[in-house]
Amino acid sequence: MSDLPPPTPRRSLFGALRSSFLTGLVVVLPVGLTIYVVWGVIGWIDGWILPLIPERFQPEFLIHQWFGPEARYPVRGVGVLVFLVFTAIVGALARGLIGRSVMRRAESLVDRVPLVRSVYSGLKQITETFFAKSEKSFEHTCLVEFPRAGYWAVGMVATTPKGEIADKLPGDEPKVAVFLGLTPMTSGILLFVPQSEVIQLDMKTDEAVKLIVSAGLVYPQPKEVLEAALAQLS
Repeated sequence: MSDLPPPTPRRSLFGALRSSFLTGLVVVLPVGLTIYVVWGVIGWIDGWILPLIPERFQPEFLIHQWFGPEARYPVRGVGVLVFLVFTAIVGALARGLIGRSVMRRAESLVDRVPLVRSVYSGLKQITETFFAKSEKSFEHTCLVEFPRAGYWAVGMVATTPKGEIADKLPGDEPKVAVFLGLTPMTSGILLFVPQSEVIQLDMKTDEAVKLIVSAGLVYPQPKEVLEAALAQLS
């Protein structure tokens, strides 16, 4: 008998095309979806901002003035540019003495309207949580037992309980507020967990969000971060 290895089976033309298509899909799909989402967000912002601009400054009006009435209106992103410039100007003014004084007076007026006061205060707290660099931001990720003992979920550490909640939580052990996002991250659960039952992770917040949104398919690199934390339980 011959000692030569058996010949490698040749892939069929259909198999080669299928492999090439799947490889191309992995490359093209993320790029295409990213462009689609960004293009849609730009269009949404344009549709919100452009109606607030006077007609003589509208891109369509200016294009017709410069290139004639038959000229089309292919420009997109003008509303985004106006929004960025306007927001930067408002932020610069709000950081000054006069701007802070105007903001305090405006907020005092808003506080006198019952329904508007609740909506404004809630939106302001959410905005400051996600955009301001403060202790309220999600800076740590963790593992907690949920929904029962022996089952573990990835969460994000918010802060320590304060006020009435801190006073009425049973037990003397310190507690931490942990937010558990539910796949596909359209909702979540807020838990107050004893600090000793929270396993801190080195995983970043954005990596935890990717893990939750992908239903556990996209792990952070290196993958050993979560495995090392789970090994502490054994």
